[in-house]
Amino acid sequence: MEKNQFQKQQQEPWKVLEFYSGIGGMRYSLMKAGVDAKIVEAFDINDKANDVYEHNFGHRPYQGNIQSLSAADLDSYGAHAWLLSPPCQPYTRQGLQKQSDDPRAFSFLKILELIQHSSRPPIMLFVENVVGFETSDTHSRMIEILAEADFVTQEFILTPLQFGVPYSRPRYFCLAKRKPFSFQNQLFDYKLLWSPNPLFGHADKTVFYEHELFQENLDKLVQSCEPLECFIDTTSVSVDDFGAQEDGKGNGHDISSLEQYFVPLNLIERWGSAMDIVYPDSKRCCCFTKSYYRYVKGTGSLLATVMPEKRGKGSSLKEQGLRYFTPREVANLHSYPEDFHFPPHISLRQRYALLGNSLSIAVVAPLLQYLFVESSL
Repeated sequence: MEKNQFQKQQQEPWKVLEFYSGIGGMRYSLMKAGVDAKIVEAFDINDKANDVYEHNFGHRPYQGNIQSLSAADLDSYGAHAWLLSPPCQPYTRQGLQKQSDDPRAFSFLKILELIQHSSRPPIMLFVENVVGFETSDTHSRMIEILAEADFVTQEFILTPLQFGVPYSRPRYFCLAKRKPFSFQNQLFDYKLLWSPNPLFGHADKTVFYEHELFQENLDKLVQSCEPLECFIDTTSVSVDDFGAQEDGKGNGHDISSLEQYFVPLNLIERWGSAMDIVYPDSKRCCCFTKSYYRYVKGTGSLLATVMPEKRGKGSSLKEQGLRYFTPREVANLHSYPEDFHFPPHISLRQRYALLGNSLSIAVVAPLLQYLFVESSL
């Protein structure tokens, strides 16, 4: 694609394809980034996720098997950018780590391989996944395909903690632009960075050592975050109009629904030593996974509603009124806007699962803003 064509198209919104669209985190990120863009199509195979997406955006994503899409199909959209958040299970530490041999990785590789067969390949790509993806064979194949298609890449591993959000959720990101188009700061081409500084124009070669600095200054970074009380929805603790009765029963306004968020004493007795307990004034909580609320170990932090005289192992967890973060609060920590809602038929467990598979808008928005900025040749 020639430069003059690129500039002419810039008079209109960017046309964007959103793969693995989930509940709309990427689209919300694009909106928060202030990018003049139009989602020409979204794709997701999850029926419940598509219900949520349609409920909030008025458009239902394409729900077929995206492995059946051809290069001609994607060309027909005339999209300038592809945004992809493929399944993370092939690369998680808890999973089998089959990487490219995992069937859940097949569709992502298929989409990438369509680039070389496309008559109108995208100008830009954005990929989000878990930490660990960057060492996988899928990553190696992705980089190989992008290089063959004449893309330049910049890669990041970032967490909401670096953006003032008290939420530990490090994720891998790949930003790619097809030549002759380039990034604002080409010093970071083909590099993996652990710092958000390039996104804000405050970067030099010291950024290359940010991984070491990040680990050393983690406590300082956490203290710069807002406390969790800024993300706790006090209305949901009294009347929960965002939550749902388990199994979809009830309208969520019955005060008895509050009981479903408190952790049963038998679970505290059995798993208390493995629980991550946080308080309203805490400035960090653990990543919420799709299994949050189904399990208490390793799925996300629990909130103490009764402050103990002394925190730590010496205090009794049974007396702290431990509860799960509500879906609205988890959405807040993912930086979803206030007008984001679930349709009533989505059960409580489904809401947690869908949020656990989502992304951090606070992190993705500035990355997309950086990606879409035009730079001179």
